Amino acid sequence: NKAMSIQFQSQNFQHILRMCNTNVDGRQKVMYALTAIKGIGRRFSNIICKKCDIDLDKRAGELTTDEINKVVAVISNPLQFKIPAWMLNRQRDIKDGKTSQKYAN
Repeated sequence: NKAMSIQFQSQNFQHILRMCNTNVDGRQKVMYALTAIKGIGRRFSNIICKKCDIDLDKRAGELTTDEINKVVAVISNPLQFKIPAWMLNRQRDIKDGKTSQKYAN
């Protein structure tokens, strides 16, 4: 099947990335690859990519180490990157009343 055989130009292509205790498939587009992390859906991963200025057509395996670190930073504290509170999945937590994003168990 010729349509399935994609030529990867970059030399340092990673087929599997490790982000937030999760194996992320490097062959998928960045936005969809991030949804492998529990607690991150398509809408949230789209906003993550936009905040990190990552091209949505890029494959996850093509990300540089800096970009991966930036993505993890945005995931771990989304409110600091001006992601609105209503996008987050843990609003006004019962125990401490804080709004946060729960991800990767």
